[in-house]
Amino acid sequence: MSVNGDAARDENDTDEPGWEVDQDDDWALAVIATVGRQLRLRREAVEMRVGDYAAAVGYGEDLVYKIESGKRIPRPEYLDTADEVLNAGGLVAAMKEDVKKVRYPKRVRDLAQMEARAVEIGLYVCHSISGLLQTPDHARAVFESRQPAYSQDEVERMVGARVARQSVFQRDPAPTLSFVLEEAPLRRPLGGTMVWRGQLEHLLEVARLRCVTLQVMPTHREVHPGLDGKIELLKFEDGSAVARCEGAFNGRPVSDTRQLRIAELRYGTIRAQALPPRESLVFIEELLGET
Repeated sequence: MSVNGDAARDENDTDEPGWEVDQDDDWALAVIATVGRQLRLRREAVEMRVGDYAAAVGYGEDLVYKIESGKRIPRPEYLDTADEVLNAGGLVAAMKEDVKKVRYPKRVRDLAQMEARAVEIGLYVCHSISGLLQTPDHARAVFESRQPAYSQDEVERMVGARVARQSVFQRDPAPTLSFVLEEAPLRRPLGGTMVWRGQLEHLLEVARLRCVTLQVMPTHREVHPGLDGKIELLKFEDGSAVARCEGAFNGRPVSDTRQLRIAELRYGTIRAQALPPRESLVFIEELLGET
């Protein structure tokens, strides 16, 4: 984006480049309030009015006010442009690191933090493909299908959060990951044929990683313990663990020994009833060949 802005940018576009702050997220509120205050102080230090500054960065005055008052999370490109306009010498752009930590919803950050610490991750997903396995295009199609509809800004924010969680695959040493996916979602051409093919190809690529075991639950299995919904199991280096079963414990994360045994029993039974890993890969390859 040029420092002089884009004359073709319309009124609605000027309000897009930020995210709403979760009012229940105290840490995010504090960080964004500090970033906004620093932006305002630097603008005032160079004696630039809001209107002139908004024109220089190429965004609307309303967005500038919201960011400076800590009501919106600025995007990285906004901070880059502000740094240039305010002659900040990289100090404003450096705040991107602080913003990056709070740009995603708290529940997503909490989950990502647990996954980042886990040495074992087990996931069974009933009605969709696990978020850790979704391509950006597939994730976008998932969020765009929700009703009531999300704004495009919300969609892109959630896609970014979902993709960011997948850094778990790049850890060294990598955790042990196991996934059980239902056959039906694999057959659904969500997002169209090309997005569907890309998702199946990505599953094959991930399934070949040494740290990953991927299995498919055939539709013709009459019954199994996962019919109530998703099951998650996270185990940590210190021997502790966290589990969540949508059909048990009111769907809340649990760490009690007895409750963990129940979750492990359910997940173990599901894995035993699913196709073995090699047969699961063959199944996905055949499905890809049908697209």
